[in-house]
Amino acid sequence: MLEYFKTILSKVSFDRWLFEKELKKAIKSLVPEEIRTLRDWCYDQFGQIYESILNKCFKTALA
Repeated sequence: MLEYFKTILSKVSFDRWLFEKELKKAIKSLVPEEIRTLRDWCYDQFGQIYESILNKCFKTALA
């Protein structure tokens, strides 16, 4: 599932709203270890563009 969500996030990264929606869906579907892996990948790939979304979504996911 992790690779699936990486693919989806890459494909919707052109749209801020879709990206956040799919990221939240991914976080709900993954186990904590996968969420940490996804977090690291997202910051590497999209940290420059969507840092505020990433901060918001992962703040609550790994609390």
